[in-house]
Amino acid sequence: MESSDAELDLQRSVQAVLRELGAQAPSLQSNQGMWRWSLHKKVERDPGKSPALVRILLRELEKAESEDIRHAIIPLLHTLMYVLTKATGITEELYRRTYTFCTRLLTLPAPYCTVALDCAIRLKTETAVPGTLYQRLVIAEQNLTSELYPYRERAFLFVDPELVSPSVCGALLLELEAAQAQQTPEACMRHVVAHALQAALGDACHAGALQRKLQASPRQALERYFHAVVAAVEQMASEPSPSREGHLERLEEIYCSLLGPEAAAGDPLQSPQPNIPLPSPHITFHLWTDEEQLWKELVLFLRPRSQLCLSADLEALDLQGLWPDRELARVSMLSTDSGIERDLPPGADELPLPGSPEMERARLQRKGGVKKRVRLPDVLMPACWDGPPGLHRRTGRPSGDGELLPGVSRLHTARVLVLGDDRMLGRLAQAYHSLRKRETQKCCLTPRLSLQLYYIPVLAPEKQASCRHSELRELATFLGRADPWYESTVNTLCPAIHKLAEMPPSLDTSRTVDPFILDVITYYLRMGTQPIYFQIYTVKIFRDLSQHPAEDIFLTELKVKIQDTKPPKDGFSPRRRGAAEGPGAELNICYQKALLSHRAQEVAVSLRATGLVLKTFAASDTEVSGPAPAPPPAVPVTDHTCLNVSVTEVIKSSNLAGRSFSMVTNTFRTANIQIQSQDQRLLTLLLDKDSRRTFKDVVRFEVSPCPEPCSEAHKSEASQLGSHGQEVEGTKAKPKPLLMPINTFSGIVQ
Repeated sequence: MESSDAELDLQRSVQAVLRELGAQAPSLQSNQGMWRWSLHKKVERDPGKSPALVRILLRELEKAESEDIRHAIIPLLHTLMYVLTKATGITEELYRRTYTFCTRLLTLPAPYCTVALDCAIRLKTETAVPGTLYQRLVIAEQNLTSELYPYRERAFLFVDPELVSPSVCGALLLELEAAQAQQTPEACMRHVVAHALQAALGDACHAGALQRKLQASPRQALERYFHAVVAAVEQMASEPSPSREGHLERLEEIYCSLLGPEAAAGDPLQSPQPNIPLPSPHITFHLWTDEEQLWKELVLFLRPRSQLCLSADLEALDLQGLWPDRELARVSMLSTDSGIERDLPPGADELPLPGSPEMERARLQRKGGVKKRVRLPDVLMPACWDGPPGLHRRTGRPSGDGELLPGVSRLHTARVLVLGDDRMLGRLAQAYHSLRKRETQKCCLTPRLSLQLYYIPVLAPEKQASCRHSELRELATFLGRADPWYESTVNTLCPAIHKLAEMPPSLDTSRTVDPFILDVITYYLRMGTQPIYFQIYTVKIFRDLSQHPAEDIFLTELKVKIQDTKPPKDGFSPRRRGAAEGPGAELNICYQKALLSHRAQEVAVSLRATGLVLKTFAASDTEVSGPAPAPPPAVPVTDHTCLNVSVTEVIKSSNLAGRSFSMVTNTFRTANIQIQSQDQRLLTLLLDKDSRRTFKDVVRFEVSPCPEPCSEAHKSEASQLGSHGQEVEGTKAKPKPLLMPINTFSGIVQ
């Protein structure tokens, strides 16, 4: 009876999570994110409920598949995988049912097949070698030393102190420090050993005696048990056909050697399984005050502080060991043979004997050829950074741990999480562009580092102007409507973070508290593996037409305002005679019209306007998820390679009462645009809604998609190819756009 009551309670919690996905009532929206967290907490407090929850989630997944309720599939699948990662005592039959279900999802379109493939790959290993997912996650996140699994991860939490209040920063820092103070390396090693043995042995494991033995073991003995368990799991998981029986035998030997006579006695009282927590990842807190701070922290992650001393000029750092082999970048091999016989060294004219090693070496050696080199621009594009040309946003594939350079493995993963609004994302785009540009000159991070970007919207309390509040979270709104699970899990964190900041700090450190915000951040970092790519745009700003322009980039918005009249500068176009008096300024706008055929159609127009706004999000971009109706044929969902320009035009009209002016807003879509003021009015540009990024006294500006930074070697090669006019004439290569990925749970759900 008690078991059925517990299962009914879990069933109600799962149904609440499903109702939350389509919640329209304010009462349900106020508790969004809490139901999933409370569901995982129920299993964490009573690990014996894990098999029941797995069966319930499987039933709901099969029901969603049969009834074609696709918006529930990915949230349920992520919830199930999170339970399987932490649980012990899951039967082989449940693992195989879950694996079979994931293979059936491979027939669905992306992103369902992408997420299902990732889950199926992990489940195949977990079915044969239980405990593999938990062990690898803890080793990587806690940076435990292991030769058989050398991967390392670190999460970087960046907050702009000018955008987020000090109370919020202090509350987050206290929560991170309180959680990580209890996660010592010894405790993490005990968790890995206990979880591996319980997952493999099941009811045959005397869990209570095992916990007591591990607690009493000194560090040296604990490390010996830890390395023995890791070796048993990794060696079996690396085999082509891992055997569950063979894995069980090896762990039984470790279990008996650890407990001794107690191992044969078993657990006569059948006490409930003790909870084996999954430690939160190692998260470092950073106040974003320096433009190069992201690059500095990534360098320090690859090189510990004990081995790397930061100087004032980071460009002068000796990054030995972080550089790829310079031989790979060599263009050709120069011959030193002059062609004159007397210049040959003594004995060079003597032929080696047939069958000698010299003859065999000469037979296999290439002579007079050009050594093939690795193209560095291709090397610099990791799987998680590589976006397709011609798309503004699209879902991506999970990042792999393959080799970008021969003999160089990407063993480090940096998970960069930023908190703030659209202004913070503009700063992230600047840092991302600077990092990519730096890597083309000195390729030291990319070959060894997988960079994953995450975003949690945190805005000022809604007491302030609601219009301004909604303007600063346009990208978060798009992510939430593109991915319903992101909306339910991440976009609901902002009120909870402000409540945490208002609470007085607890002085009682002995009382354990469930850190809701840290748990949600941890869930997002672990399960958010599907990126959505965003186009970065570059803007060239002319304050004087006779000088070189300044350059900057933006991610979400560029706003143009008309300044008051000022005396003209040198190089400024004189005011045209007969220009209409009135508000605004006379602008010359030249842009390339966005067409479905992708043909180039230039449009040039002159008009009087009071302002312009260039946005990367249109109204149609917020209707790409769930049961929303399909977009009109003129604006397909996949065509996002354009800016949405809104121009407030001044229309002059004359009547008996005199001249009057009216305002009309015109909108159009384009990827490239040039705007120049034709009279004495200058322009003010505001990038990404950030007042710190304001440009005044602008005469002209040009906006286009930011190209992928390329190395000097690639530029020289392109110029050499361009010298053969007849070969490349008419086939000008289009530059690859720079796309910035932000990880979500599913990517864009169509």
